[in-house]
Amino acid sequence: MKKFSISVFTFFIFSIGTGQEDILLKNYDPISVYETQKSNIEKAKYPIIDMHSHPYASTPDEIESWIKTMDAVGIQKSVVLTYQTGKAFDSIYNIYSKYKGRFEIFCGFDFTGYKEKGWAKKAVKELERCYKTGARGVGELGDKGAGLLYSKPTAAYGMHIDDERMKPLLEKCGELGMPISIHVAEPYWMYLPIDRHNDGLMNAAKWKIDTSNKKLLMHDQLIETLENAVRENPETTFIACHFANCSYDLRIIGRLLDTYPNLYADIAARYAETAPVPRYTKKFYEKHQDRLLYGTDMGFERNMYLTTFRILESEDEHFYQKDLFSYHWPLYGLGLSEEILKKIYRGNAQKILK
Repeated sequence: MKKFSISVFTFFIFSIGTGQEDILLKNYDPISVYETQKSNIEKAKYPIIDMHSHPYASTPDEIESWIKTMDAVGIQKSVVLTYQTGKAFDSIYNIYSKYKGRFEIFCGFDFTGYKEKGWAKKAVKELERCYKTGARGVGELGDKGAGLLYSKPTAAYGMHIDDERMKPLLEKCGELGMPISIHVAEPYWMYLPIDRHNDGLMNAAKWKIDTSNKKLLMHDQLIETLENAVRENPETTFIACHFANCSYDLRIIGRLLDTYPNLYADIAARYAETAPVPRYTKKFYEKHQDRLLYGTDMGFERNMYLTTFRILESEDEHFYQKDLFSYHWPLYGLGLSEEILKKIYRGNAQKILK
């Protein structure tokens, strides 16, 4: 009888172990076992200006559908970061500008010929043309280490935001009152070895920084380029997208916000990176409530907006949102105060979009 019991126990353990070994990391799909509060927030508590979106909709029907969703969930206006210059910018502007008051359109910088003498003068001229057309900001600029690659039609490999060649453009944005929305670096786990200790491993199949490439600037170097540009252009407003990708250590972007009054940060597309540490994140929001901007950067589906509201407004605990985020991390509501929500949802954006 004793022998039989051991055999059954051994078989039980073996069966469980085999099941675990058969589960692929990409298929891991946990469901919370906790029966805790589950908020159902159908509309934002206050009207919102979304400071980080893109021209996801390309036809009048799609744009009108987007506006209906905005109305339903409480988005008053969306800032469309086009990356574009020239005819491509004009085309996007002509489509979206028909919907008065619902969209603010940002252009890019034209880096065509950026290695040639006299490039900056031509780029400033195109910036001024885009402004006269209707652009009210620049973005999203993007530098993940190789240079400013987001703007169309030309990528500026090897040129970063603090490059001396950029100075005339950055100064002109200050003169025109055009804020610059810039994405520097990526979440920190992408710079770490992709091994069993990597906390962001669930996303590593799609996202990774090649740390062996000596031509790339690493995370701290990219933050330095941002700081240099902000410091040397005090009359120009900068928006660091995604907390400047400092979700892992918000003290980094916090120091910059404390130091430079011309710097803001948007919270777009980093909800999954900050909601797992709610007390830490909430303290950051409380301290820097005058410099943070609501943003999404995740399309325009209704459920996407509602998820951001649940994270910002509720105090829900240990929930997942696998349709939007592929991390294994559970999410937690921050339970931000009404005063902070008013500023992040709309008030701070109004100071920028004069």
